[in-house]
Amino acid sequence: MGLNCLSTVKAEMGDLDKVKRVVKLLGMIHCTEDFKDQPKVINGCSDLLVEVFGEIGKYARSAVGMQALPNGIPVEIEMILEVA
Repeated sequence: MGLNCLSTVKAEMGDLDKVKRVVKLLGMIHCTEDFKDQPKVINGCSDLLVEVFGEIGKYARSAVGMQALPNGIPVEIEMILEVA
């Protein structure tokens, strides 16, 4: 999901260098009520953003469980970026 987000940003902005900082990431995970590792699911995206952007890739983050997501998807990511 993180790669999809970055691909969309690059397609819209033309260049990832226009990203000034990652402000916030919201990860929604389709899961049962007994699953408690939502943050671990989003760690891969967090690690990717820090690898791509370095220090400006560190941000506020939420990871929450959901009973259902659109079209049966397992994970949905929302990113808020500050851009030049």
